[in-house]
Amino acid sequence: VIRAKAVSAKEVDSGNDIYGNPIKRIQYEIKQIKMFKGPDQDIEFIYTAPSTAVCGRLLDTGGKKEYLIAGKSEGNGKMHITLCDLVSTWDSLTPTQKKSLNQRYQMGCECKISRCLSIPCYVSSSDECLWTDWAMEKNNVDGRQAKHYACIKRSDGSCAWYRGMAPPKQEFLDIEDP
Repeated sequence: VIRAKAVSAKEVDSGNDIYGNPIKRIQYEIKQIKMFKGPDQDIEFIYTAPSTAVCGRLLDTGGKKEYLIAGKSEGNGKMHITLCDLVSTWDSLTPTQKKSLNQRYQMGCECKISRCLSIPCYVSSSDECLWTDWAMEKNNVDGRQAKHYACIKRSDGSCAWYRGMAPPKQEFLDIEDP
């Protein structure tokens, strides 16, 4: 998970398919601004399929737009992204999302987020947070929970949604019932 700008793009070969045909990829050269989660080295290139029809992600290469990018890292300075990966412009993130990248999201790494696609929905264990944006906000994947809450693990081992700009208070973390 990085904050970065794309500065250039070029089409490159990335091997052959099972029939011997070359596989084309777009190679974005990026300027990494911050690493939130990933390898110990900077990401220099991001690779994606050449069009959205084959799940490629298109990035603005003017070097002006900053992105939050969550992709798959090879650990060698290369990262791959598809349409299924999170790629958002930095300016479109809420203050809560930006703040959570540095603090809160790490508190939920042991939690499971269960998608609720239609009401009623239930969690099956205390280490789950029920994500209801899709069901409650007309198929919206970028709703209130996504923009303003973080699923975090509390001191009793249970997980719950937390909202706020400051780190959770100890009283919240010690609550027994979600």
